[in-house]
Amino acid sequence: VSTGGGQFASGSKVKDMALGAIVLAEAAHRLAEKYNIMIALHTDHCHPDKVDAFLRPLIAETEKRRKEGKSNLFNSHMFDGSELPLDQNLKLSKELLELCARNEIILEVETGVVGGEEDGHDTSNVGKEKLYTTPEDMLAVYEVLKPVGGRIMLAATFGNVHGVYKPGNVKLKPTILKNGQKAITDKYGASAALDLVFHGGSGSDLSDIHETLEYGVIKMNVDTDTQYAFTKPIVDHMFKNYDGVLKIEGEVGNKKLYDPRTYLKSAEEGMSKRVMQAWDDLKSSGKSMLSGLVSA
Repeated sequence: VSTGGGQFASGSKVKDMALGAIVLAEAAHRLAEKYNIMIALHTDHCHPDKVDAFLRPLIAETEKRRKEGKSNLFNSHMFDGSELPLDQNLKLSKELLELCARNEIILEVETGVVGGEEDGHDTSNVGKEKLYTTPEDMLAVYEVLKPVGGRIMLAATFGNVHGVYKPGNVKLKPTILKNGQKAITDKYGASAALDLVFHGGSGSDLSDIHETLEYGVIKMNVDTDTQYAFTKPIVDHMFKNYDGVLKIEGEVGNKKLYDPRTYLKSAEEGMSKRVMQAWDDLKSSGKSMLSGLVSA
């Protein structure tokens, strides 16, 4: 759930990002009881100016639930302090990690900048050098945050961008992840390697995806591709049933065709297929952390 997604879910007049995120998470908790799969709930890029309106209220909600004997509202949160100087980024990351660790929540942090635009946050004009995390950055993340305890994921950037671009426009350098992990493990041992996140995975070459897995990537974001996979069946439905979804020339249309459930089912199926492709791409198909999983 992103900050914009939370705002949307709360209603266009309310625009309460934390409230909307809570509503979506609560629904997922109830629905998850009926599905024999592992479901993890995560919040995406939260920039410094939204921490007090988004992250802190959500962490507080989990703290409240735990006191009531319930499970965590979200399993992990992302704080994106990449717009800050590294020392300030890590200072706030450390503060948030202390809150997360106390409640057994994973915290994802980011160094470097993911290019492009997502959820109204535009970094398309940043210098290209900022799109690449340095080994020194990754080492600093480990040294500042590891002593706090808890679990972290690092979105280290290696040329990533949000959105999909024509081949050749995005220059990914996965070896940056390899070099950063080496800087950490050379100093602190093999067990010190960080769990990494691949942002901007939509449209990426399969060879790049597979290479990042070798360097410690455990999570990849494919928001743009899944949005498109959801929207395309809706567009197909509208074009093929134009005179049914609209009341044209005095006709009444076809209620079965303009009932939103009709085309939203197709949209869900389209997105489901794209998610299944992502499982294959990430070599996770047929695997689960949930013991006793029954294959469908």
